[in-house]
Amino acid sequence: MLSLIAPGSGRLLVSEPFMLDPNFKRSVILLAEYGDEGAVGFVLNHESEYQLGDLVPDIAYSEMPVYIGGPVGAETLHFIHRVPEKIEGGLELAEGVYWGGDFETVKELVTNYQVSKEDIRFFMGYSGWTSGQLDAEIGDDAWIVTEKYDPVMLFSHDEQNLWKDVVKGLGQRYAHIANFPENPMMN
Repeated sequence: MLSLIAPGSGRLLVSEPFMLDPNFKRSVILLAEYGDEGAVGFVLNHESEYQLGDLVPDIAYSEMPVYIGGPVGAETLHFIHRVPEKIEGGLELAEGVYWGGDFETVKELVTNYQVSKEDIRFFMGYSGWTSGQLDAEIGDDAWIVTEKYDPVMLFSHDEQNLWKDVVKGLGQRYAHIANFPENPMMN
């Protein structure tokens, strides 16, 4: 099967406006891995009811929100950040956006207030696709794939408008769908 997106990471997946799966309704996903064996990504705009201190009790500062990265591996904790000079070992996904790194350093930085919500984002679980599954979903128009975005927006905490802002950033061809109602019966 011919791949619909180039191998690698750092692209965004934007769900179509009427996706029925509640895990991905009006979602923006940052792809962390994409290749022959499948894909892994994190939903950027679905905040959970938890804060970091609820999940990692030895972190004194518990005010950082934790997002629902996806329905797979809900017992796992992941993070992206934009401070590679503070957190070693991360994989650069996009310009200035890193996935993972030394978690002991992260705990120390959070506890000592040396990183903020604008520097790092935590996820419970992840979104995953088997080989060819994501390509099939893209072929069925469930997702729009883009590399056109400002990496700073990934760390903004305006989850309510992230989907709309990314859609508008796709250009005139897609801008109109940003204003579609969530329920098409309300149109």
